[in-house]
Amino acid sequence: MVTDNKYTLLAQIDSPQDLKRLSAEELRQYCDELRRYIIEECSVHPGHLASSLGTVELAAALHYVYDTPEDKVVWDVGHQTYPHKIITGRREAFRTKRQLGGISGFPRMAESEYDAFGGGHASVSISAAFGMAKAAELQGENRKVVAVIGDGSMTGGLAFEGLNNAGASKESDLLVILNDNNMAIDQATGALKNYLLKIATSHHYNHFKQQLWKLLAHTPRVLRLCQKIGNALKQGLLNNSNLFESLNFRYFGPIDGHDLPALVRTLRALKAIKGPKLLHVMTVKGKGYQPAEKDQSTWHAPGCFNPETGERIASRSDADRFQDVFGETLLELARADKRVVGVTPAMPSGCSMNILMQAMPERCFDVGIAEGHAVTFSAGLAAAGMIPFCNIYSTFMQRAYDNVIHDVAIQNLPVVMCLDRGGVVGEDGVTHHGIFDMAAFASVPSLTIMAPMDELELRNAMFSALQWGKPCMIRYPRGRGIGTAWRDRPFEMLLEGRGRLLRAGSDIALLTIGTTGADGKRAAERAAGAGIQVAHYDLRFVKPLDEELLDEVGRKFRKVITVEDGTLRGGIGEAIAAWLNSRGYNTKVRSLGIGDYWVEHGTPNKLHALCGYDEEGIYQVLVEEMKN
Repeated sequence: MVTDNKYTLLAQIDSPQDLKRLSAEELRQYCDELRRYIIEECSVHPGHLASSLGTVELAAALHYVYDTPEDKVVWDVGHQTYPHKIITGRREAFRTKRQLGGISGFPRMAESEYDAFGGGHASVSISAAFGMAKAAELQGENRKVVAVIGDGSMTGGLAFEGLNNAGASKESDLLVILNDNNMAIDQATGALKNYLLKIATSHHYNHFKQQLWKLLAHTPRVLRLCQKIGNALKQGLLNNSNLFESLNFRYFGPIDGHDLPALVRTLRALKAIKGPKLLHVMTVKGKGYQPAEKDQSTWHAPGCFNPETGERIASRSDADRFQDVFGETLLELARADKRVVGVTPAMPSGCSMNILMQAMPERCFDVGIAEGHAVTFSAGLAAAGMIPFCNIYSTFMQRAYDNVIHDVAIQNLPVVMCLDRGGVVGEDGVTHHGIFDMAAFASVPSLTIMAPMDELELRNAMFSALQWGKPCMIRYPRGRGIGTAWRDRPFEMLLEGRGRLLRAGSDIALLTIGTTGADGKRAAERAAGAGIQVAHYDLRFVKPLDEELLDEVGRKFRKVITVEDGTLRGGIGEAIAAWLNSRGYNTKVRSLGIGDYWVEHGTPNKLHALCGYDEEGIYQVLVEEMKN
């Protein structure tokens, strides 16, 4: 319970209705307490810190002015929603965020009536909010709808599709709040960033704007007049038309997103204006916590830390992160082959492509939060003689499915698609698990799919994909490997579609793919102690399957166990069972992985155990099958 004297107001607010009873001075104090509470709780229960610190005043002002949950506020992505969650009755539950059985780190409709729409992937808020606004219009309801989207998420094509569609509907009452902090997870990039910066730093325009906005306390009619005058002046002073006005959105701003009185006054005025409108709000990612303001990328999700000193408390491990194996190997390949380039949709530090970006900035491209574009841009590079390594988190690659098929695979272009965060990712939960990639892409002709078991295998997979000169996909998990030495090791050319035997045995065949092999290895060793001789095969390739290996398994074993860190429906276990059946082998195949259900948030180890394919789960199945 929040009982500390430093949280005198925070402890009294359990809903937006409670918040509305505060005076302007108390609202300021409440925001200060809220920010301090987020810092202290995130220091021991980690999450997305910097983004949420930047939206404390914005979340408070929205719930102070609007009548939520009747009015709908749609938050884009969800990294910025911790203040929203705490204001809307989840103050105590906030201690359980991202933990198994606790609340999600992102908005979820099933969790709270105040979460108007789930927010796990970027750029969805405008389209979803427009749908809600149109529904209210069709149903004759006087409901206000607000979409809050960051400038990073605004780089996604879906955001512009939403703006384009909503701007053509003058009757729909929609407010888009552009939360502009010049950041995504890393520094924002692209032409939109420069355009927003030009608006925000135009001294002549902003001086005049400050005079106009003094009239905000007056009627909405005056506000509309000021807005029209302001936009006309912007076009003259900036020598550029307003992008949002050209899409039929009335543009207001920019205003200081940490100035509570201005936010409240502005939102109240805009609430009375019908039709599509956009408010440009300037915020600081990490606001109010000096370490986060100074290093916004690191403090996006810093893990545990000392809130007083800002010292981060790193977990101890001798193993390297898979993403760093990727990053360092990519740089090594780029130095050896001038055709190699890197492409990432706004994840340079998240996937460690920043290593190449720092060493060879001209050979690395951050294209913004635009996964489909990242793949097709890579295809264009490949068509012109380059070998792009396009790194996209597995769950986000789902957005580029058509691009992979149409622009890369059909044309047989040498794009190496590296899927970071493959499999269960942990605390980010259901929207971020990369569990569908193997099943989704295994049906695509001409695409080779690898799932390395350890750090050295990832290094060799990248080298091999470069040599093959064809569409390739390499999927590997979030986090650290098993400690396999890989630096300064000579590259080994893998044979396409060939697995390997890790342990000989005569009782049961255990076929693992990717990093499930580590748990499988330990389970097989335990089984040997119980008198069960397990033949353990590392498949290495999701596609093509090693038919010589499978033929050996079919001839030697009546019982086969497959293990995959992904969905079973359409997964590698089903593919192996189908292959063995088509060849007439009398083999029982039992597959371990993720069934036809959603996996919630929690540590990867707990989730693997919950789904039944951790070391213990594999071992128990081996014992059970041996008894039958």
